[in-house]
Amino acid sequence: MALHRLTTVTIGVPNVAETAAYYRDFGLAPVGENRFATVDGGEQLRLVHAPTRRLVELGIGAADPDDLDRTAASLARLGRPHGLAGGVLTADDPGTGVRVRLAVADPIERAAEPTPVYNGPGRTPRVDARAAAVERTGPVRPRKLGHIVLGSTDQEASRRFFTDGLGFKVSDEVPGIAAFLRCSTDHHNVLVQPAPVPYLHHSSWEVDDVDEVGRGAHRMLDGHPERHVWGLGRHHIGSNFFWYLKDPAGNFSEYYSDLDCVVDEAVWKPEVFTDMRALYDWGPPVPPSFLEPDDLAALMTGAHSA
Repeated sequence: MALHRLTTVTIGVPNVAETAAYYRDFGLAPVGENRFATVDGGEQLRLVHAPTRRLVELGIGAADPDDLDRTAASLARLGRPHGLAGGVLTADDPGTGVRVRLAVADPIERAAEPTPVYNGPGRTPRVDARAAAVERTGPVRPRKLGHIVLGSTDQEASRRFFTDGLGFKVSDEVPGIAAFLRCSTDHHNVLVQPAPVPYLHHSSWEVDDVDEVGRGAHRMLDGHPERHVWGLGRHHIGSNFFWYLKDPAGNFSEYYSDLDCVVDEAVWKPEVFTDMRALYDWGPPVPPSFLEPDDLAALMTGAHSA
């Protein structure tokens, strides 16, 4: 695949300092003024001021300069305006208003790590010792930015922009509701869903395992119950464990682990989902605010007055 990962997100919020403090608590490492890094991905989050919360820019990594030329040609065939200069390709998604920035970037490379040892029925590989996960005391540190979910006023146009224009692949979909799109071996890197106004639904950050999902969320909620949105649970589409929290601007942020990995295009078969598996296999009931954020009316008013 010519494109191979998300590199950065630039999120606009009205309360930059307060939101920056939240992402420090979330486990992202400050690397400059309102800029944050993950363990493996380097600098991956930038916060800027905006009248209402929104995703301003999405960075995507390409393998080499030829990939930028091919993507520019695809955008031209699609009739989408774009610019290519200085090794950077930029284009705007018509449904979400997000500026996409493509540039050559190194892939994320990780050394092989030991598989966690789990006891189970008829197998006890760990004896006379507590599980290593319960002995963890350090802060939870997200390994990388995994995906973003966007509300689009024209979902079909957004889907064409990311697939026909940029070269993303469809992993699974819920007709008329969500298209799970990937530019890497991760099950999805972008999801677009219909909305009355463009907005960022959530950003999603990979951690090592389900214990880190739980530990991270519990630390975030200690003294801040208002941050809780939904979790702990497990999605069916993508298979990942999840816990969603809310930053002070109203954007959701997700800790996730154990996401499906698509390596062989011929083996993976995209599915169409029409039942509750589209949301989750197990977990607490889906809160109404997850499906329709509490500030959606305010976002619509802000958009109309801008």
